[in-house]
Amino acid sequence: MDCPMPSTTRLLMPLYLLACLLGLAGLGGLWYGLGKPVQLPDAAGPAHKLQCASYTPFDKDQSPYDQPFRLRPARMDADLALLAERFQCIRTYSMSGLEAIPALARKHGLKVMLGAWVNAHPADTDKEIALLIAAANANPDVVSAVIVGNETLLRKEITGTRLAELITRVKSRVQVPVTYADVWDFWLQHPEVAPVVDFLTIHLLPYWEDKPRGIDDALAHVADVRRQFGLRFAPKGILIGETGWPSEGRQRETAVPSRVNEARFIRGFVAMAEQNGWQYNLIEAFDQPWKRANEGAVGGYWGLYDANRLDKGVLEGPVSNLPDWPQWWVASAVLMGLMLLLAGRPGGTQAAVALPLLAAFGAGCLGLWGELMRTHARFASEWVWAVLLAGLNLVVLAHGALALAQRAGWRQRLFAGLQAQAGRVLLVAGVAAAVSMLAMVFDPRYRSFPSAALALPALVYVLRPVPVRRREVTLLACIVGAGVVPQLFIEGAHNQQAWVWAAVSVVMTAALWRSLRLAR
Repeated sequence: MDCPMPSTTRLLMPLYLLACLLGLAGLGGLWYGLGKPVQLPDAAGPAHKLQCASYTPFDKDQSPYDQPFRLRPARMDADLALLAERFQCIRTYSMSGLEAIPALARKHGLKVMLGAWVNAHPADTDKEIALLIAAANANPDVVSAVIVGNETLLRKEITGTRLAELITRVKSRVQVPVTYADVWDFWLQHPEVAPVVDFLTIHLLPYWEDKPRGIDDALAHVADVRRQFGLRFAPKGILIGETGWPSEGRQRETAVPSRVNEARFIRGFVAMAEQNGWQYNLIEAFDQPWKRANEGAVGGYWGLYDANRLDKGVLEGPVSNLPDWPQWWVASAVLMGLMLLLAGRPGGTQAAVALPLLAAFGAGCLGLWGELMRTHARFASEWVWAVLLAGLNLVVLAHGALALAQRAGWRQRLFAGLQAQAGRVLLVAGVAAAVSMLAMVFDPRYRSFPSAALALPALVYVLRPVPVRRREVTLLACIVGAGVVPQLFIEGAHNQQAWVWAAVSVVMTAALWRSLRLAR
């Protein structure tokens, strides 16, 4: 006579399948939540051209620091043809290598605000100004204004008096209006510059303010500064020479980069500017990856189009923070499935629920880390760091999955090997967390939060501690734990990314301390 199956055995597979579905649904919710399209009022369409956009002619593999420095005429031609569909003019920042811009602008029906790059080297500055004067005089039908220097006072490369002399020299030799461009408060710090320009060109970038403005307050801040300048410097005109919002990068206080926020800002600003009759220039036409080296990941993502010249949806139509979210869902689901295949049959009713959820959590963390590094990693060293942390996560995920499974044969041998090395793996995770915390406390401005890369090791080893008899663990726990409050103070109480990193750090600290207590 057959014996009845125990109730726990009968429940095992239904619970397991239900947990698998929950894990897949959770991954779907994660990626759809990040990528769901948002509808906003359009800023531009086929019958409505915007005023002006900043243009730098570099391809995604180019930089102004390249030696030798070569621009691609075909790229500039194609770029201006694309911009002419939505804009009336472009703004440039340098003359070297851009001598063909006026002719290309004429070809595509665009006006140009030509810029000369002014720096601390007189010879370089004189060359730029000579080219600027020549181009303005040779193309009066295309050049609508010239800009002598961009944020030169911000960089403290020359004095306000010297800048005023350069502007006066250019004014005496051209027939078009002459201006200078800088962050709005540097006009207030250098009152000697405003009297010599024909109009003021101010930069209003709420994300980069000393006190960053969140997307909900950004437009009000822009309107307030523009109103003050209009009153203070009347009757001179005011051009908002740069305004925009980044689509990728780290959060600064309440200012969160995203495509949706970029679209919210740009579309709201254009409506406000046109309602008030403001002159404006949007920054910028195309994403410039080379800027990430100087400004962190966020520097490369101010474009209305990406570095491949594909529309980011900033100006019209639905916009998504992650247009390829279905691919990330599929990739995460595949990784989850592979981990479940590696683990095999769950080791009990509790494991039947925990195993799929752990696999889903780990797959989600790895997907988030991959997406973050795709946009944020700038240098070869950062890519090496990203790959090493991804490898760490795979090892931890395999260890955690096998710990919840029935094991025999090769699975038992693999688990035994991972278990024997678990202390070293935890030590590596602790080092990564400590290094990251020191960076976030002492040099955070251009760094991205590594929460997605360390959440899984922290969670696995706080729930399943491993004994580590090494004094270094005490030091690592102290560094990670001690950094939580300072980094929150630096980032501000409203920075959600900082709070997530703080939570991961607290869990990692607990995991390190538990390993020490277990060893004793």
